[in-house]
Amino acid sequence: MPRMIDRLFNLIDKTSEQSTRKAAQSYGRRSFLAKAGTVMAGAMLAPVLPFDRSLGGAAFAGTLEDENDCSYWKHCALDGNLCSTSGGSLTSCPPGTEASKVAWVGTCRNPADDKDYLVSYNDCCGRATVPSSTFCFTSEGERPGYRMGLHNDINWCMANTNKGYHCTVSVVLGVANG
Repeated sequence: MPRMIDRLFNLIDKTSEQSTRKAAQSYGRRSFLAKAGTVMAGAMLAPVLPFDRSLGGAAFAGTLEDENDCSYWKHCALDGNLCSTSGGSLTSCPPGTEASKVAWVGTCRNPADDKDYLVSYNDCCGRATVPSSTFCFTSEGERPGYRMGLHNDINWCMANTNKGYHCTVSVVLGVANG
């Protein structure tokens, strides 16, 4: 039995050596590096593609609700201008602005899966507001101003060097426990 295993390993070694030598004769190192780089770059970009995780990881094909509307579920505790209508996106500040160093958190229910999510609201600071941007005042579950992390009527740009308010982004932090 050990001789048979040795023969099998020898056959595998010879076959892989022959195929490697043949590939080395056919393709140059630069060609290999170019293809390997393309594969690696593609693998690194794959997690960036948009996915609607509420549908079990199915690719994003659009939403039934308009994200630029104040009634969108992630805007349940938002008080300010939507960055998605101010030159940015739902989750990133527009160019020329920076996210506030402090933020407030709301708990919003996603109607697609009927779960509550913690949503962080970050003001984007550094530029004047865009007059044509969508302003939302949806203070669902707002708490009094004595507890800063739950109150949305504060200029959250106060901790930044440039204190000018521009817009607000909504970032889902995760499913709310409890």
